Amino acid sequence: MKEIPLSRGKVALVDDEDYENLIQFKWCANRGYRYNHTFYAVRHTPKKVNISKPLIGMPYAIIEVPKGFVVDHIDGDGLNNQKSNLRVVTVRGNNQNRHKKTSLFPGVCWNKNVKKWQSQINVTGKVYYLGVFADELEAATTYKVACAVMGVN
Repeated sequence: MKEIPLSRGKVALVDDEDYENLIQFKWCANRGYRYNHTFYAVRHTPKKVNISKPLIGMPYAIIEVPKGFVVDHIDGDGLNNQKSNLRVVTVRGNNQNRHKKTSLFPGVCWNKNVKKWQSQINVTGKVYYLGVFADELEAATTYKVACAVMGVN
């Protein structure tokens, strides 16, 4: 494992085999746009190449990602770019790996206002509220049924 220096005094962890290819670029530590508690290693694209995407994330320079998929950091650390910590998933799979979890089950979280388990599902960007439940397993079962009914994996 090697470290690549970033801005803001941060470093990105990479595998030895990827180091030479990555070190030739200037990388920055950038806060995530959705979850600004996490930093990611990014670099600017040359202006002539692709104006619609001005930044390239380090994981996308390490592994090939098919269209419609994203890279997920398994441990939630956006600066740990070792291949053993990266996986290619759908956006849905990436969202299920958020690290501020209150439940063991996808689609279920603790609603502290009503002190019950809440279940909801996100289908093509629209969130469907499934209800609140006294039992976490009941909320998870409701989510699983909703996935089957809506044809979501």
